[in-house]
Amino acid sequence: MNTLAKTFVAAALIAVSTFSMAAGKPAGDNSKKTTVNLSTADLAIDHYVAVMTKGQSAGVEQLFTSDFNQKVHASKDKTNSRSEVISFLKKQKGAQLNCKTSTTIEQESDDYMLAKVTMQFDGFTKTDLVKLVNDGGNWKVSQSINSYK
Repeated sequence: MNTLAKTFVAAALIAVSTFSMAAGKPAGDNSKKTTVNLSTADLAIDHYVAVMTKGQSAGVEQLFTSDFNQKVHASKDKTNSRSEVISFLKKQKGAQLNCKTSTTIEQESDDYMLAKVTMQFDGFTKTDLVKLVNDGGNWKVSQSINSYK
């Protein structure tokens, strides 16, 4: 009788676990995206730096305006669209880049900010000139111009 009771308890636990997993969100379901607090320009620029250097992909869609573009000045100049940048950043999820970062606010108003983000990596330096705009109470990156030394 004791063995029978243990068997029923084990079966009940397995059933509850199975139902809990089945009710959970399926892997890869993006119906509920993580929201990030971008209510100030400082929060937005901090999130931009975390996305670029720490591989944080949470809230990356809300960080960029719909008309965002990235200009890269290197040996061959290139322009990347919003979707290209977001796709690349999502692939970098969790990638910690070893760099020293400094941010300088070049110009700022109630609805606009221009920031210079310098990232010193081993062997080269990347400088991003980042334009942020206040979009309905949330700050977003509307353009970045990247150069390398």
